[in-house]
Order: sequence, then structure tokens, then C-alpha cells
Amino acid sequence: MYLKKIALVNYKNFDTTEFVFDEKINCFVGNNGAGKTNVLDAIYHLAFAKGYFNSVSGQNIKHGQDFFLIEGVFEKFNKEELLSCSLKRGQKKVVKRNGKEYEKISNHIGLIPLVIISPADTNLITEGSDVRRKFIDGVIAQSDKLYLQNLIKYNKVLSQRNSLLKYFALNHTFDALNLNIYNEQLIEIGSKIYLKRKEFLAKFIPIFKESYKHIAGVDGNVDLQYKSHLDSVDFKTLLADSLEKDCFLQYTSVGIHKDDLLYTIEGHAIKKFGSQGQQKSYLVALKLAQFDFIKKQMNTIPILLLDDIFDKLDASRVEKLIALVNEDAFGQVFISDTHARRTEEVIKKTNQTFKMFKL
Repeated sequence: MYLKKIALVNYKNFDTTEFVFDEKINCFVGNNGAGKTNVLDAIYHLAFAKGYFNSVSGQNIKHGQDFFLIEGVFEKFNKEELLSCSLKRGQKKVVKRNGKEYEKISNHIGLIPLVIISPADTNLITEGSDVRRKFIDGVIAQSDKLYLQNLIKYNKVLSQRNSLLKYFALNHTFDALNLNIYNEQLIEIGSKIYLKRKEFLAKFIPIFKESYKHIAGVDGNVDLQYKSHLDSVDFKTLLADSLEKDCFLQYTSVGIHKDDLLYTIEGHAIKKFGSQGQQKSYLVALKLAQFDFIKKQMNTIPILLLDDIFDKLDASRVEKLIALVNEDAFGQVFISDTHARRTEEVIKKTNQTFKMFKL
């Protein structure tokens, strides 16, 4: 599978621009602010119906304009797929496949498997648990439609339960029967999500450890630990025990929406005890493991986006990463960098076909 061409209209800093791509490696080079990352973000947008660097789609419309349009032609299993994503200010986003609009945008997720490696990935270490949950969910959802549907249902029921708790507080009332309806739905859907996350990580962690070893050049004794309230007690008991607290807080304080991933090296949290180099290797290994997992689950090679890696990774890690790209295990790759000569010299070593785009 690969992206043949893309057209951007009023997307971020672009007016009307079209790019025709190589099947293997495509490099966007230019000064900071030239729009290199914006092209990668547009490709990501076509795969996930939202940007990677700014998920608030309205903010991706070029200043002074009232809409944006992204169109891309992909080839998948020897068949062309025409995808478009557009948004007009004040209206809902429209995502189309071969001219037909999706009834639910969530139905589009998984059609174009894609992985991005970016300096922005540091938020997986530095930010809160919600970022790490989104990482888990994003990997699973690309190859599992039912999981994505359950996740959407769970979040909807959670929002409804929270609204009911606020209603109780505002009106100094309590309706156990009504609350129990939401509890039962959370328990049923949440338990399925919990089991799926555990099943996923059992497969994912060995792939991740192998990726880290390859990138860092050492074993490093790295690990991922999944932490959930459901590890120690069933969901029904959790909700019953937290009822008084939830009524006071006016939101649901326990459940799979509080799950987290702990990143460790040598048994210690990498956020506190990992060096910069170890953290960078850890993050790249996470994303390469994501790539491998999706590839195996979907039986197709994901598109790989490498944003600003030459400036953010040291030379040895970049070499190892590019050496991986040279293997048949990888398909189409998009790279952004500020130095054209540096990029071209590294890419020529791969013996793959490539295109350079100077912005």
C-alpha cells in the first residue's frame, strides 16, 4: 500500500498544492516554518480524519480562509482509493472514500494503516495517563473495529453517567435505579476493553523489547507495565465502593478510563531515571513496535512518517532507523528535515528509490 499523490487546499500554510510521491521514500526539506511537518500532518489527517499535531481541525484551516480540503490517492491491494477530508468553519467535518461520505467517521479508521515518529512523541513520557491510553487505543483500533466501537460506547456512557452525577448534586437528589443503568453498561463494555488491552500488551511488549534492543544496541532491561483499577477488583465492586466519592466529585473516578502504562528501564521509571538517549530510544522502539504489530494484525505494511528525526536523534540511532527502513519489512516512508544535503546522503545509502521535495 502507498500514497500516490495528495492535494492540499487552504490546509495550514498551503494555498493549493499537489505532491506526486515515490512508492518508497519521500523527503521534505526546507527551513523551519516552510511546511514540512504540515504535509506529514495532512497525510496523517487522511488516515485518521484528524491531525497528529493539532487534533482541533478548525485550527488547521489557513488563516483568512473558511475551509480546508485534503485529497489523496492511495493504492491498496492493487486498487486505487480516493480519500478526501474537508472542513468548513461552523460545519461538521466531511470524510469521503471514493466520492461517498462516511456515515460515521469512525468507520474510516483502519483503512490506511499508518505510524508516525515525531519529536512530539515525548508527550508519551512527560504528559498524563490519557496520552498513554490514547496510544494503546490507537494501536488496537487500527486493526480492531469492535474495540473502537466499544471505546466510543464506553466514553458516551461515561459522559452520561457524569452528567447524571452533576444533576444529583445540582438538584440535591439521588436516583439509584437510573444510575445503575449506566453502571451496568460501563461494567459490560469496560470489562471487554480491559481484557482487550491486556491481550494486546501481552503480544506488544515482546515486540517492543526487541525494537529497543535494535535501536539502542543493548538490551537495556526495558519494560511496559499496564496499570488498571480492574487489576485488583471487579468493575462492579469498584463503582459501588466509589459511589460516595463520585457523588461528591460529580464525575466517575474509577474505571478503565483511568488506566495507565508505566515505562521502566532497569526497574525504574524512565521519566525520572532514563537519560535523554534512553528516552529517545524508548519512544522510537514504541513506535516501531506499533508498526510491527499493525503490520502483523492487518497483513499489510503501514505507511511510516518520520518527522524531524535527524535533528532530534543522534547519528547512530538515525543510522539504525534508516537501516531498518532499507529492509523489505518497510514500505513507503515520508521524512522531513531541515538539511537537504544531509538527508540525501543518508537516503542514498538505502539503495531505495526516493524523491526530494524542497519547500
